[in-house]
Amino acid sequence: MTEQAIITTTVNLLQDNIQISAYLAEPKEAGTYPGVVVLQEIFGVNVHIRDVTERIAKLGYVAIAPALFQRTAPGFETGYTPEDIETGRSYAIQTKASELLSDIQLAIDYLKNLPQVKKDSFACIGFCFGGHVAYLAATLPDIKATASFYGAGITTRTPGGVAPTVTRTKEIPGTLYAFFGREDASIPPKQVDEIEAELEKYKIPHRVFRYDGADHGFFCDRRASYNPKAAADAWEQVQQLFSQLN
Repeated sequence: MTEQAIITTTVNLLQDNIQISAYLAEPKEAGTYPGVVVLQEIFGVNVHIRDVTERIAKLGYVAIAPALFQRTAPGFETGYTPEDIETGRSYAIQTKASELLSDIQLAIDYLKNLPQVKKDSFACIGFCFGGHVAYLAATLPDIKATASFYGAGITTRTPGGVAPTVTRTKEIPGTLYAFFGREDASIPPKQVDEIEAELEKYKIPHRVFRYDGADHGFFCDRRASYNPKAAADAWEQVQQLFSQLN
């Protein structure tokens, strides 16, 4: 597929007297395109998340990455040191499912108001913390396709502390692809099996990918756990999933 030239910018989404910063990437060529919401790791809308947002736009989508920690840490982005991980986790545990879903819907509504975006064709993709949040976002009526990468805790908790996110599986209206590394100690195989069982139970269109030799964060080429083979296959699967929007 030929990559499209793109335009990138940072926009501000206003909700509840809070400005949610978001990174926007879109094809330069005139036309109408599906929309994709990109959901960050605990490290904020950093260089990796901006890169993913741009890669999606180059495929012919309008992609937006809202800052999910905006309420507690405006402008936060960081790297991958142990100290960075602890800081990111401290912000992640302060989030609430209701606020995250509200912010994601705000990003979708922003895209809907852009003339170059199709009004009924949206997907989301998330990694790590964002992989868990993507599973939540999959329950939104506008979301037709979801790519959830190594979202820890889906079967055991939800942001804000109510019933585990997996209990909302029956609310998912679209297709969900989930990606896990078999070497990921933070997501035991039993939990992956539980997620798959719930998707099957409620007849949610889905695929669950388990990669041999891949650890947590295998898709991120800026982390020591980057696994080129698993990342390449997962990216192909994401493109296949998102092609349903066209």
